[in-house]
This record gives sequence, structure tokens and C-alpha cells, in this order.
Amino acid sequence: MKKFLLLLHEDFEVLENLSPKEMEELTKSHFEWAQLLTEKGFFLSGDGLEAGGKLIKGKESTIKDGPYMESKEMIGGYYLLQADSLEEVLEIAKSCPCHHWGGTTEVRAIMDYEE
Repeated sequence: MKKFLLLLHEDFEVLENLSPKEMEELTKSHFEWAQLLTEKGFFLSGDGLEAGGKLIKGKESTIKDGPYMESKEMIGGYYLLQADSLEEVLEIAKSCPCHHWGGTTEVRAIMDYEE
């Protein structure tokens, strides 16, 4: 099976304005989705990411606030999945809970250096 990284792009303003109940629903839906993917053999790992972070840029390794503070979108988490093909993982990713709150899922294949 091939490995794929799902990066969850989320609207920071939307997440900030969720009620405690909505935030609980969002969290619960991610745990349930991860459990379902585990049972089906697709889930390898995943986690949410904190809003703050730093960027290291260029030859001089300049440290800047990030990620992308000028953007209202942030990467809020990731899933590492395994599937037989890009098409299969795209079908799986369509059901990611982040979409219910206006999020976007970026799907990237992990390079296999053994091939």
C-alpha cells in the first residue's frame, strides 16, 4: 500500500467562532473518523496542530512568526493514511470531518524511495 498525507486546511476565523459545543462536535467527529479508518486499515497516524508556529526561511535560516499569519487559513492537523491508490485515498478523504466546518483537505503522496 502507498502512504498519503492529508493536510487539513482550516479557516482560523471559523474555528475561533465555534461554540464550545461545536468544538466538541468537531473533535468527536475527528476521533470517530480516525477510529473508522483504523478499523478499515487505512489510518497510520494523525493529530491536530496548535495555531501558533514558526517558519524558518532561506539560506540565513531566518525565523519568522508563522505559519502564514497574513492568511486566514491554517493547517489545523494532518492524517497519515495508507491506500492502494490516489483515487482510493481521494474517496476516503472526501469524508474528512474538516469539510463540515468549511475546511479543505490537501492530499499528497509520500515518496517511496524503495521503488
